[in-house]
Amino acid sequence: MLVLPFVLAAIGGYLLGSIPFGLVIVRAAGLGDIRTIGSGNIGATNVLRTGRRDLALATLALDAGKAAIALLLARWLSGGSPYEIELGLTAGAFAFLGHCYPVWLKFRGGKGVATYFGLLLFGMPPLGVVVGVVWLAMAMMFRYSSLASLIAAGVAPVLALIGGYSGTETAFLVALALLVVWTHRANISRLLAGAEPKIGEKKEAPASPTPPAEPPASAQP
Repeated sequence: MLVLPFVLAAIGGYLLGSIPFGLVIVRAAGLGDIRTIGSGNIGATNVLRTGRRDLALATLALDAGKAAIALLLARWLSGGSPYEIELGLTAGAFAFLGHCYPVWLKFRGGKGVATYFGLLLFGMPPLGVVVGVVWLAMAMMFRYSSLASLIAAGVAPVLALIGGYSGTETAFLVALALLVVWTHRANISRLLAGAEPKIGEKKEAPASPTPPAEPPASAQP
């Protein structure tokens, strides 16, 4: 019986996290399929490449809200269970997985950063604020959203240990940090190659092939 609440929390969190808000918002705005723009990602950073900051902000809020709602709902439904914290973290973590691998989009979703921060802000409020400040500082310093996300996720478990969070919470943060690294593996390659676009920078469209030159008129039959 102890396993069932965790299974339900995982399924509920995953389905909630699978809602592709970035895709829905961009389509509703009449801008087509966000997966054909920039990096092809459905997250807020790629939505920003449409030039619509309002759409990017809405995507950011809704993607963060997925993990927050999953976490808070799981805690509320636990009815004061001694595993309330763990159930909430499970629901929030699976919302993160749902965003990265949504069943509705053939398991090809976003990088999960906004959903990750939603989980931290509502599951571990003081830590979430500090990690958010770290992300903001790194983003302002280097202008790379991916690098800021990797650094913030990497320092989160360390800050949790310093802040006296439980071993279970720290273990969740380690697992999530590894998932953030995994979802950003292509970004890491581009960063190392110096090809990663900066915040607000649109990716250049591939150059169209040059048509073959026509032969001189004198050479034509």
